[in-house]
Amino acid sequence: MKARQRTVRLELAEPLRISRSTMAARDAVWLTVEHAGQYGHGEAVTSGYYGLDTATLQRLLHEAGQDLARFADPESALSALCEEEYGHHRPAAVRAAVESALLDLRGKRAGLPLHRLLDAATTRQFAATARTVGIVPVERAAAQARCLADSGFSIIKIKAGAQDPEDDVERVRAVRAAAPTARLLLDPNGAWTVPQARELLPRFADLTVEAVEQPIAPGDPEALARLAERSPLPVIADEDAVDHEDVRRLAGRVRGVNVKLAKCGGVHAALRIASLIEGSGTELMLGCLTASTLGLAPAVHLVGRARWIDLDGHLLLAHDPWTGIGGTDGVVRTSGRPGLGVRRRTTAAGAGAVDGTADVDGEEHREDVA
Repeated sequence: MKARQRTVRLELAEPLRISRSTMAARDAVWLTVEHAGQYGHGEAVTSGYYGLDTATLQRLLHEAGQDLARFADPESALSALCEEEYGHHRPAAVRAAVESALLDLRGKRAGLPLHRLLDAATTRQFAATARTVGIVPVERAAAQARCLADSGFSIIKIKAGAQDPEDDVERVRAVRAAAPTARLLLDPNGAWTVPQARELLPRFADLTVEAVEQPIAPGDPEALARLAERSPLPVIADEDAVDHEDVRRLAGRVRGVNVKLAKCGGVHAALRIASLIEGSGTELMLGCLTASTLGLAPAVHLVGRARWIDLDGHLLLAHDPWTGIGGTDGVVRTSGRPGLGVRRRTTAAGAGAVDGTADVDGEEHREDVA
C-alpha cells in the first residue's frame, strides 16, 4: 500500500468561544491510502488541548504512512490495528485517522458502507445531532437558537464557563425561550468547581436542560462520579473519559460518556467502549472536534449505538471541503455509498492548502508520497 498526506486550513464561520479558549481556525491533515487503484481517506485535526500541532501531525501521519507499506492490503493492516499490534504508540487522533483511511478503502473494496462492515446494518443510520452555541452575548445566543430551531435542529448544546456563572444561566434561559421545544445540553468544559456545580446544576435543571457534560475540571474522576450521584441533571463525562480504562472506572457512576474518535483512537476503540458500558446505566454520547465531513464521517456510521449525538463540527466551518453526511437540517446520515461514503467537493474555497500543494481532488493529488 502507498500513503500520502495533505494539509489544509479549516476556517470557522465565526470564532467559537468555550471556557478555556476561542478558536477561529484549525489545520487538518488528510491521509490517503492507495491499494490496487482504490483510495481510502482519513483526517486528523490540530488540537492545543491534546498537544497536536500541525508539524507533529504531519510527522506522525507521514511515519504511519510509511509503516503501512509493510502490509499487503488494508484488511491485514486493519487486523493488526484492531489487535493493537500496529500504531498503539501513536496518539489517538493519529490512530483514528489511519483507521478511517483503511476502513474507507476496505469498504470500497467490498462495495459496502462502513456500518455494514461493522455489522450495524440493522441499526439506524441517521440521527438528530446537537448544534453548538458558544459563549456569546445573550441576545446573540437567542438569535442563534431561534435560527437553529427554524432550520430543523431539535438539540442545542450550549457552551458554559463564562467568568460570571450568572452569564451562563442567562444564556441558557434565553436559548430556552427562543427554542422552547428543543432538547438542551450544557457543556462547561470543566470550568466549574465542585461547589459551583452543586449550586448551578439545580438551576439548569429548572430550565429543563437534559444533561451536562464535564461540569468540573478533569483529573479527579472520583469527584465527578460523586457529583453525578447527587446531580439533578444527568452528568456526561468527557475530558475525564478519554480511553477504555477511563470509562471502565466511570461505568455505572455517570449517566454518559462522550466518545470522540480522535480522543479514544477510532471506530473499533469506540465500539469497545460501547460494549464496556452496555447494561451499566452509563450511555454513549458521540462527540467530535471541529473538523470536516471527512473527519466526522466514521462516527456517523455509529449513530445507532448512541443516546446523544453531537456531530456538528463540520457545520461550524465557513466551507466544508467534503460532503456526504448532511447535518444542515439537524440530522446527520450515512450516504449509502461504499466506505465512509464521503466525497471531495469540486471547489473548496476557504479550505486552502497550507503545504504548498494545489487544491485538487483527494484521489488525484500526489504530494508527500510516503
